[in-house]
Amino acid sequence: MWFRRAGLVAALVVASTAVAVAPAAAAPPPPKLSDFDLRPASNAIALTQRVQELDAELPKLGVQNILAQASRDGTAMSGAGAICNPDAVDVRQRDLNAVYSFCFDAADSGTNGGNVEWTPQGMTTVADAQEDQFWGNSQPLLVSWYNNDSEQVKGTRITFVDVHTGAYQHVLLAYPFQNDSGNATYMSLRNNQDSSGSSLHAGGLAWYGNFLYVADTRRGFRVFDMRYIFDLQAAGAKGNLTDKTKIGRQNGVFYGHGYRYVMPEVGAWTSNAGQVGDASTCTVDGAPHFSFVGLDRTGGDHLTTGEYCDGAANGNDPNKTGRVANWPLDGLNGLPAISSDGRWRATSAYRLPVPNVQGAVGHGNTYYLNRSHGKDVPDQNDNGDLLRSTAPSGTTGTLGTPVRRTAPVGPEDLSYWSDFYGFGDVLFSITEHPTQRMVYATPVSAF
Repeated sequence: MWFRRAGLVAALVVASTAVAVAPAAAAPPPPKLSDFDLRPASNAIALTQRVQELDAELPKLGVQNILAQASRDGTAMSGAGAICNPDAVDVRQRDLNAVYSFCFDAADSGTNGGNVEWTPQGMTTVADAQEDQFWGNSQPLLVSWYNNDSEQVKGTRITFVDVHTGAYQHVLLAYPFQNDSGNATYMSLRNNQDSSGSSLHAGGLAWYGNFLYVADTRRGFRVFDMRYIFDLQAAGAKGNLTDKTKIGRQNGVFYGHGYRYVMPEVGAWTSNAGQVGDASTCTVDGAPHFSFVGLDRTGGDHLTTGEYCDGAANGNDPNKTGRVANWPLDGLNGLPAISSDGRWRATSAYRLPVPNVQGAVGHGNTYYLNRSHGKDVPDQNDNGDLLRSTAPSGTTGTLGTPVRRTAPVGPEDLSYWSDFYGFGDVLFSITEHPTQRMVYATPVSAF
């Protein structure tokens, strides 16, 4: 195969019979499509202007060149049983049908029980970004992480991974603003963009054309542009990579918590129904959570967003399993397909058939869901579930009773890659727990 560093191969593929997951006891009401309505953020124009001002001061570097000089090496594997981290699969059930996997280096894999600075969440690939599945000559995978440090909030970062070699590079996401002197600067990406805000969770990613859509759990989307990734090392004396405690412009020098690359937000979309008050509480109706994001290229291209609803925390209410919604995109410019009044409205919305869903992606009327079961729960299978379900006819309703396959421990966001190097259509995902982290691809034919 064409991957290097293919150590730790384990023949772990065991055929398993698909089993049905029990549906909810009572038929839940369909979601209200009117709840899924986004408007441009009130400061959307200002965000773009600030990025343009930063562009006048800082050099940029494109995705291909960032990958070409990537500073970290991971492990990439392909083929049947391509599992670069066996610890990502519970020892009691190892029938994970992976045909590709990627593992981060030791520093990013995390220490079990240790102080974990960053946790991976979102997943997207170049197959989302471009129909031909290439960005120039490169084929990147992208992963989002949120920062866990409460004393020094570093926000969110994304990682560009070369799917062939396993080389990768981190890029810090940032929020641009105007400082007291009237100059453009930036801060870490937070739930609230002030000193009180914690790191944005970034539970979902979708790369479409030049734009990167990042899930903002309580509001909607943060939007970034691949044409504006600033290189602080190339900035010379105006950039500082050594001081990890600082970010933004300070006394004419730009910092990024020690990161070489900084990618500022260029826009945002906010739920017209208002911000979700408590991200841990799910509701039957009202403003949706934006917990994860997937891209569907069948028919008219659209994003699929969904809600993570902890079943136990929400009283195992069959009406509070979460909702998914589909948001149309404009394939000509990579932007939302908006209505005449400038709003971005979902074209369909469905209630999820089970709770604890961490990721969802649609492919036509078929939906693939990642469901988690926690970690190290006594007498419980810690492996997650990869579920396949079908949408009902019409624009609202409940997804059908799903069929299950095994997923690793702690599965997160999902991304669909058609015809992946002879393995057919696959689903890419990422696991989150320290020492059990792994990017992996499961063939759709496993169902």
